[in-house]
Amino acid sequence: MTTTTPAMTPGTPHPVLGRAIALGRCQLLSLAAFAVSTIGSLVVGTLLLLPIGAGFPLLPPAATALRRLSDRYRAWTIRWTGTPISPPEPLAHTGTGSHRGRAAAVLGDEGFWHDLRWAWLEPLVGGMLVAGPLALVDFGLFGVLVQPFIWPFIGPDNWYAFIPVDSTATMLAAGVLGLGFVAAGLLLAPATLELHAAWSSRVLAAPRTAELVRRIEHLTYTRADVLDTQVAELQRIERDLHDGAQARLVTLGLTLDKATRLLDTDPQASRELLLEVRATSARALQDLRELVHGIHPPILTDRGLGDAVRSLALDSHLDVHVETALPRRLPPPVESAAYFAVGELLANAAKHSGAHAVHIRLAHADATLRITVTDDGHGGADASRGSGLHGIRRRLSTFDGTLALHSPPGGPTIATLEIPCASSSPKTSSSSATA
Repeated sequence: MTTTTPAMTPGTPHPVLGRAIALGRCQLLSLAAFAVSTIGSLVVGTLLLLPIGAGFPLLPPAATALRRLSDRYRAWTIRWTGTPISPPEPLAHTGTGSHRGRAAAVLGDEGFWHDLRWAWLEPLVGGMLVAGPLALVDFGLFGVLVQPFIWPFIGPDNWYAFIPVDSTATMLAAGVLGLGFVAAGLLLAPATLELHAAWSSRVLAAPRTAELVRRIEHLTYTRADVLDTQVAELQRIERDLHDGAQARLVTLGLTLDKATRLLDTDPQASRELLLEVRATSARALQDLRELVHGIHPPILTDRGLGDAVRSLALDSHLDVHVETALPRRLPPPVESAAYFAVGELLANAAKHSGAHAVHIRLAHADATLRITVTDDGHGGADASRGSGLHGIRRRLSTFDGTLALHSPPGGPTIATLEIPCASSSPKTSSSSATA
């Protein structure tokens, strides 16, 4: 059996074009570094004016300008490299009040000082970092476009890097070297953007106290949500038992009682009632099996997440390919949450996307279960709408898991689920199958 890979996202630029775009972004960051330095100096100037009172009305707007600039850098980093950066809490001076009160609120805001530290470090570190590829390209273009025209007028002291440009042959060599510098700059631009993103994530991320507050708020919300979900699930189980298996068992008991009374007087009628009892008991058993399957499928306990997802693939009318790379069994609650999330995504692909094929990949690395579900449907799915996707996010949030959805119009739709967890059993599961 063959292993396939998820479909590539349409609109991926050519590698050369992608490097040129990365170089342009480095140029934008190098120019923006001057704005960062200017705004940072303005904020420091307003701080120096506070003792004489002139800085009180100037500090809030200066802090707002600094925050807008830092937010722009966060947005660039996320959009260009996919590196998430959690922003600090909004500035505390947005309300009305006196100039002194609003300035005092800014001075007491930890995020303001965090942005100010970044404003002074970014031109020195980030700006110099992105200047590397730009310097290589500029120096290379000088050798290619300028040296051929100026070398006859400069004389014997004309050097390009380590090449003395004093003849046509050395001029051509300088041009070739210049092309090498341009190529090196283009090759380094994407990696430089990644390094700048890593630097920005360190200095622009929200302060630790803000992260802790958000963490507590998130845990409080998810705990309440889990309790509500648990109550609703218990009510559903009770309702299903009452309306399904329990009702059939009551009917079964009444039918058995009637068959017992007719056993001596009308054996044929008693026989028909007993046959009805057998059919009723089979339906009651099927109800119980469906109920248990909806709570925790037995295949999860017996075979693990990989085989359980394959069973979902076999039940689907789509062409589903399942690729697993799970070295060990995972905690049962995580396997259950992942199983039902994949089931919901498969149902969405079958109902709404118009897909014909689905690729599912399960992997566990760096203490994280990562599941990718890719379908070849028409795309356009919106994670902010639909109870199914909301239910998946709610289920995953219990484990601090996330759902990332990429569904451009025209497809494909790629759903990535990540659940932090550690493997728990030495059993291995690594294979590929097509359903």
